[in-house]
Amino acid sequence: MIVLVLNCGSSSIKYQVIDMSNDSKLLAKGIVERVGLADGILTHKPEGKDKYEVFEPIPDHNVGINLILDALTDKDHGVINSINDIVAVGHRVAHGGEFFTESSLIDARVKSEIEKCIELAPLHNPANLKGILSMEKLLPGVPQVAVFDTSFHQTMPNFSYLYAIPYEYYDKYKIRRYGFHGTSHKYVAQKACRILGLDFNSVKIITCHLGNGASICAIKNGKSVDTSMGFTPVEGLIMGTRSGDVDPGILLFLAEKENLSIQQVNDVINKKSGVQGVSGLSSDMRDLENASAKGNERAQLAIDMYYYRVKKYVGAYAAVMDGVDLIIFTGGIGENDDNIRAHVSEAIDFMGVDFDAEANKGVRGKDKILTKPNSRVTVMAVTTNEELVIATDTASIVSKLKK
Repeated sequence: MIVLVLNCGSSSIKYQVIDMSNDSKLLAKGIVERVGLADGILTHKPEGKDKYEVFEPIPDHNVGINLILDALTDKDHGVINSINDIVAVGHRVAHGGEFFTESSLIDARVKSEIEKCIELAPLHNPANLKGILSMEKLLPGVPQVAVFDTSFHQTMPNFSYLYAIPYEYYDKYKIRRYGFHGTSHKYVAQKACRILGLDFNSVKIITCHLGNGASICAIKNGKSVDTSMGFTPVEGLIMGTRSGDVDPGILLFLAEKENLSIQQVNDVINKKSGVQGVSGLSSDMRDLENASAKGNERAQLAIDMYYYRVKKYVGAYAAVMDGVDLIIFTGGIGENDDNIRAHVSEAIDFMGVDFDAEANKGVRGKDKILTKPNSRVTVMAVTTNEELVIATDTASIVSKLKK
């Protein structure tokens, strides 16, 4: 079964094509960028072949996805004979609200519920929906599946997901903690358990998805019981340009002192904060580490603040679950930055972490146990693959249609 996986943003479309009947083999991946602009670009990378690029106007998602389909069937750069080889399409959808607790076959009702969640994710859900509607036009009759960033966290108890504001706002507007990165948190936790021979449904796990966007999740007996991102992806850890946890009174103070509109305040906490805002230099941890090595004090301050927040949440979630068996680092930073893994792990030796500094050195983009054999708590670096999760869920749901 060949599955096309789409992750549609407002101005980009990431994609992978995976043959699920051939050991989940990746056939091709790529990205369409600058959708809506005259200087659009498709970057297509078939497995075992050279990268292929197309430069032309891409006015909308329909045109962008058409370019993808053309690339996939191109006589020189393609990986399938015909678009009819695509059996199903899986979509990453940012927000499923309280309605979706698992991935779902897309029909009129599902599209309606995704549309209702637009007010909860105004930057992401409209683009996700555009991708779904475009595929209906371009591949009519091909089943589509929605895989939600939020669904894994729907197992959180109400005392974890509710905010201490008037309850009427939950009743009226469903204001609560939703959490994100759910596909990644679930995937790496299950993958680590397979590697270690543990029962996913009977262990306590803390997953640290660290990248430009970052979140931590507490997983107890196979269920998400808390996560650092909240009603929006701003809450929690310090990120590339997002503030993470901040006293809301600060926002009111700044709005008054700086005469900022709601949109301007939103820009401050989403686009001008995080390690970018603290350092005044970059949102990329690699840039900050290079600058710090040359004596840049604000770059080092941003790094220290980032590390501190991760360590703080790991400790808090160990308390939430009455202990922890396994701590996982994943995402672009978690998988590739041995400094963050060492800093956090060595600070929590009191929790039973016997960290192996030598095993950690230089580990980039691979699955590795980072603690010594007798450590009470295991720490691992685990590579994530959200596209494979989407393809797996899609294949599972679609295969049942044929029975």
